[in-house]
Amino acid sequence: MAKEIFHAVGRRKSSVARVYLSEGSGKIIVNGRDLKEYVKRDSLAIMVRQPLEVTNTLQKYDIKATVRGGGVSGQAGAIKLGIARAILLHDESYKKILKAGGFLTRDPREKERKKYGQPGRRKKFQFSKR
Repeated sequence: MAKEIFHAVGRRKSSVARVYLSEGSGKIIVNGRDLKEYVKRDSLAIMVRQPLEVTNTLQKYDIKATVRGGGVSGQAGAIKLGIARAILLHDESYKKILKAGGFLTRDPREKERKKYGQPGRRKKFQFSKR
């Protein structure tokens, strides 16, 4: 019998991550590279692993993720959400733990658009009376 693979999508800012979770030894591969190699900052690598640490499944699953768009931080957030959703598909009993940790909530903050007649999204031109 083939290994069962669970697929979930995570999004953050303009990044989209497709996460494939299967039973294994705990390897995390992102875009064909190891997590440490792909995400240079340790804080982001820790953030990606958080859903696995909270559910005590760090050595239980192999994760393969493909991520596109955005920057490094947004991509790490997208992978984190995708991992949490994939764990939930595999085992529904982790829902309470993941929900309490805030791992199932998509961060809705996006970049605000630039407004016409202004130099930026909020910045106004300097006012001069004369």
